[in-house]
Amino acid sequence: MRFARYEYAGTVRDAVVGSAETLHDLTPGQDVDELIRRGGLAGLLSAGTAALQAAPGPAVADVRLLAPLHPASIRDSVSFEAHVEGARRSQEGARDPVPPRWYEAPCFYFTNPHVCVGPFDDVERFPGSEQFDLELEVGVVYGAHGRNLTPAQAADGIVGYTIFNDWSARDIQRLEGQLPFGFFKGKDGAHTLGPYLVTADELEPHKTADGLLDLTMRAWINGELLGEDSLANCAFTFEELISFASRGSAVAPGDVLASGTCHRGCLTEIWGRSGARVPPPLVPGDVVTLEVEGLGVVRNKIIDPAPCPPVPAARRGQPRGPRH
Repeated sequence: MRFARYEYAGTVRDAVVGSAETLHDLTPGQDVDELIRRGGLAGLLSAGTAALQAAPGPAVADVRLLAPLHPASIRDSVSFEAHVEGARRSQEGARDPVPPRWYEAPCFYFTNPHVCVGPFDDVERFPGSEQFDLELEVGVVYGAHGRNLTPAQAADGIVGYTIFNDWSARDIQRLEGQLPFGFFKGKDGAHTLGPYLVTADELEPHKTADGLLDLTMRAWINGELLGEDSLANCAFTFEELISFASRGSAVAPGDVLASGTCHRGCLTEIWGRSGARVPPPLVPGDVVTLEVEGLGVVRNKIIDPAPCPPVPAARRGQPRGPRH
């Protein structure tokens, strides 16, 4: 099933998408987030089956689609070897191969779950950035509580998948890399999710023998193809990413864990391989289109950022002695 959150006639509703691309609203009082928290995939499928028995509402084409859920948290991985190689060249000037540590275990960072935008909404270029970039990824939506899960145990809690665009300010990100804290303002301004939450059962036919999803992924800028890859080139299965995230920690319903950017799914990787910023960074007016087989298409236009307060500078000369 495909679940959507949409705005129509001033009201936000959650629905399942019917075969004729019409929206069948969930029972009043139900929403995707609560269904995931209470019943995981089984609860979502049960509610969707009931909704499909009722008369359809508006067509998908006549509504504004929103991000299909409000993530409880977002962990973004870096799981495509080719992307790591090109991005390191661009961001760090590295000419050596992928570092050996990358092969030893998955890696991820936490990002902002409060800035998810809809599949066709405008996206503000991050304040102060002149090297704005897209990132073509797939996110898995989790629907259970778990700690120290094996990959096999993690599989039981998977609800479904959605396209994930981890918008990135590469110039700000590069400066942040000089500090030992990871990414912050270079990453947390916007994440596109959508167009739907596609339940896990829909994608089972695309599973490879080793548990990867063989889905074609494509990215365009202003109608020009930027790159194409398969999700099956990911170095880890989603079950392995969830297992690692839960190691000595916990995962919970509503968590989104992203695959990381596929090969040629962003500009910085291409810049690293060519040694030049061609194609150029994204600017207001550019339109980014992402497509993932089985999940759909998202399309966002870049716009100027809203006015922001100035950046505060640190106070020097601390610590000071206590007052007596």
